[in-house]
Amino acid sequence: MEKTGILRYIAYVVSGFMLAAGCAKISSPSGGPRDTEPPVVLKSVPENGARNFRGSRIVISFDEYVVLDKINEKFMVSPPMKRMPEIRIRGKDIVIRYEEELRDSTTYTFYFQDAVRDLNEGNPINNFQFVFSTGPFIDSLSVTGNVLKADDLNPPEATLVVLYIQKEDSAFIREIPSYIAVADKNGYFRIDNVAAREYRLYALKDADNSKNFNLPDEEIAFLDSTISVTPEKNWIPPGRDTLSLLRQLPGKTKSADTIVLQGDYKLYLFQHEKKIRYLTSSSRGAAYRLNYTLSLPPDSLGFHFSIPGAAPGSYFTEGNKGGDSIRVWIADTAQYNRPLITSVIKYPFTDSSGVNVLREDTVMMRYIFPRTPARGRIKPAPFRFTTNISTASLKPGEALVFTSQTPFRKPDTSRIRLYELEGGDRKKIPFSLDIDSTNSCRISMKGKLGMNKNYIFIADSESFGNIYGEHSDSSAYKFTVKGEESYGKLVLDINNHEGSRIIQLLTEEGKIVREVFMNKDGRLEFPLLDKGVYQVRVIYDLNNDGKWTPGDFHAGRQPEPVSYMPQIIEIKENWVLEYVWDISEKNVKSVRKTPPGTKTRGRM
Repeated sequence: MEKTGILRYIAYVVSGFMLAAGCAKISSPSGGPRDTEPPVVLKSVPENGARNFRGSRIVISFDEYVVLDKINEKFMVSPPMKRMPEIRIRGKDIVIRYEEELRDSTTYTFYFQDAVRDLNEGNPINNFQFVFSTGPFIDSLSVTGNVLKADDLNPPEATLVVLYIQKEDSAFIREIPSYIAVADKNGYFRIDNVAAREYRLYALKDADNSKNFNLPDEEIAFLDSTISVTPEKNWIPPGRDTLSLLRQLPGKTKSADTIVLQGDYKLYLFQHEKKIRYLTSSSRGAAYRLNYTLSLPPDSLGFHFSIPGAAPGSYFTEGNKGGDSIRVWIADTAQYNRPLITSVIKYPFTDSSGVNVLREDTVMMRYIFPRTPARGRIKPAPFRFTTNISTASLKPGEALVFTSQTPFRKPDTSRIRLYELEGGDRKKIPFSLDIDSTNSCRISMKGKLGMNKNYIFIADSESFGNIYGEHSDSSAYKFTVKGEESYGKLVLDINNHEGSRIIQLLTEEGKIVREVFMNKDGRLEFPLLDKGVYQVRVIYDLNNDGKWTPGDFHAGRQPEPVSYMPQIIEIKENWVLEYVWDISEKNVKSVRKTPPGTKTRGRM
């Protein structure tokens, strides 16, 4: 019995171990450093840098499994092929196939950018390239430069840079380029493996993936003359313009992601002015509002609107400041309560021969009304409007403005009062209220308001309303007209340029605050500035038309240059900042902390 018990105990223990082993979860060991290394190329057929290669298949083998991230967007061939090669993953290999016959004695570069990544962590091989030649040697010259947007000198996104052997400008429109690359996020570009000769250099925001300028609204840049690629000037060892330059920086304070490299050539990207006239859109955002937009403001042919069978006084039209957007307000309830309105419009249209004609279209404007509850009656919301008193104050000379979502009717001024407050007393101030002649949803108040004084604006119920019979509730607004000491001033002494220029004061984000046209050097003041950070831009108005003018590739005209004041301006209350600005150098955008010629003083 004792022996039997021992055997039974051993059986129980063995069974327990087997059960535990069967239920155990198999997992990879935890802990350890995370893999941050990109895949490594073990071999390729042919070898990277092969010469006299005429095959149609390339196999690149890695030390681990890889994936292709957005390969259709990132992969490019230079010089371009008419058809994109087929790229597939096969285990740890990338297989590239193409049917196109290769050019003789040509160096081909396959750009993957950062599309090749490891499977587990997604670590990319940055700027991965595969190079081979169909001739006996590899072209080793490089072309470098920078692409900037012409109007604000900021780097554009996803911009192609192309080289053409052909000297005719028509090649940029009809042919694929000889070499191609993509500018980085800072606008810097480098085209490698280029042969020694002369080229045309262009930049392109390629809207249709054609690799050439074949759409009129594509953004482009071009140089006025050809460039000469020679071993003396254009041979740059791989990696020297990034890694070596970074090592030479004092203190090595910048990383490779933040350093902005400067190349040999500057390209300024622009979009041509629109010349073709057509209707771009139509919409019915509200039951009573129709919107139409045109590619260009109407010329002498004008814009004409009608609703068949509707009385002329049952609607009216308004154009925006530019004239290319038209709003139609329908006042007749019998019309705007219809889900479908038939509108007839006449507008300027450029026909196939390039002639502008007055085109007539019938446009069906549909509106889906919101569903209403089956029972009960909804009380209509009161008519509401807003004012420009966001901080309960106005600048000296600034008007009190009221805006709404629907057109105002004429205000009932007998129900409206404006008082000046002094202590506990109220002094009635005369005023007038005028509906904007170009925007019926805007009313301005005119009255004599003094600086450093307090006011209250009182509007009884039904004093304001819209053309649809809705009326406002009673309201009151207290506000102050601040004095000049509550604002700052910027004074510029602008010199060293002959000709017209436009000086623009911008927010830190680049929004225009004010702009002034000047036809000669001189002193310029920007008073009554709110405290904050600003920047200043000059547009060199070469054609004297009072606006920035883009280039024209067909006419060989570059966009009008711009430059920025070399400092971010910080305006303080009751302070004046004076600056001497030399604008002789064009297309400059750099910031210095303490530029020469800057003066500040306290009270204005």
